[in-house]
Amino acid sequence: MGREIERKFLVCGEFRDQATSALRISQGYIAKSDELTLRVRTLNEQGFLTIKGRTDNAGISRNEWEWEIPVEQARELLQYSKGTIEKCRYLVPCGEHTFEVDSFFGDNEGLVVAEVELSDPDEQFERPAWLGEEVTGDRRYYNSQLLKKPFKRWEK
Repeated sequence: MGREIERKFLVCGEFRDQATSALRISQGYIAKSDELTLRVRTLNEQGFLTIKGRTDNAGISRNEWEWEIPVEQARELLQYSKGTIEKCRYLVPCGEHTFEVDSFFGDNEGLVVAEVELSDPDEQFERPAWLGEEVTGDRRYYNSQLLKKPFKRWEK
């Protein structure tokens, strides 16, 4: 079992010129219980199946298991989701960490968030100039919630 420890932020500036790569992601959720969520996704021409546990009270940490699967199987499984999240993920190094910056499409267009994975919840990290408000633990920004209530339907 892996443990995912990450913090999430809004993006308030230009970051693309610092990105080392960009991946097209389609993801959906095919099963959910009170304790676990089963996610399927494609990243360019790779497929992944991920089980995520419940997030801790601070919204920073949770258990995670992930397996690479053939991309054809991932595309088949996406058909069982009640919708998909479409986004481009940019990998942006900063200091000793790499931020994953997601720019969303479709009903979530206009939303850009950055996540940084940490080895400890209290780990310090360099903050790039384009990093905005922290939204760690705000359920509205969870991808599974963006399927239920997309960014374009939020009250401004």
